[in-house]
Amino acid sequence: MMRTPYVIFALLAVTAGSVAAVESSRGATQPAALRHGGPVLVELYQSQGCSSCPPADTNVNALADRPDVVALSFGVTYWDTLGWRDTFAKPEFTERQWDFARFNHRGNVATPQVWINGNRTIVGNNRSELEASIRTASAEGPALAIRGGTVAIAAGRSPARGADVWVATFDPRTVQVAIRAGENGGRTIPHRNIVRQLTMVGHWTGPSAKYALPHAAPGLATAVFLQAGRGGPVIAAVKAS
Repeated sequence: MMRTPYVIFALLAVTAGSVAAVESSRGATQPAALRHGGPVLVELYQSQGCSSCPPADTNVNALADRPDVVALSFGVTYWDTLGWRDTFAKPEFTERQWDFARFNHRGNVATPQVWINGNRTIVGNNRSELEASIRTASAEGPALAIRGGTVAIAAGRSPARGADVWVATFDPRTVQVAIRAGENGGRTIPHRNIVRQLTMVGHWTGPSAKYALPHAAPGLATAVFLQAGRGGPVIAAVKAS
């Protein structure tokens, strides 16, 4: 069940007071062939302070190595006043979730919420619905390729107002986070593909193009996606191999 805490959605800076251990193990993966039209972008909006979120974390963690999926986990801030401040959450991630809500005429946000290619939302802890949503998702945008420090976008048909070029820098490892307080106090929750930085690097309107990628710190990975405006549908995605 998705949870909406009764708090004001304050955009607070995130502190680094966490207990986290990084594992090199990638965990179980689910084999899948590459989809026609490219990978599907799966965005999980979750909080370490939400007791409904660990099953959704597990579901998205299991997608991390699939070639047909770009799975990203965003920590949101609106649980931070309820006993535990999420160690990965950022105000801009909360704002991105609200962008989806506003674009799709929704009055609220909640956790754990998953957006599939920016145009379908489900409860993140429902594994069967998540798998079905991935199978039926459409990604018909241009081909993307990450080479070195750039992303190349093939020529293609763009949305009427073009598409923003977003770069997500994320941690592909399993990070074990020890929760000391709040609804999950005493638990250690594994996280994968936690987004550490989200940057818009350009705007694509149809012709082939290349964009420089922000520098990723050692140990972090890069994903790129094209989105038709803030909160709009995602038309293409790729992650560095």
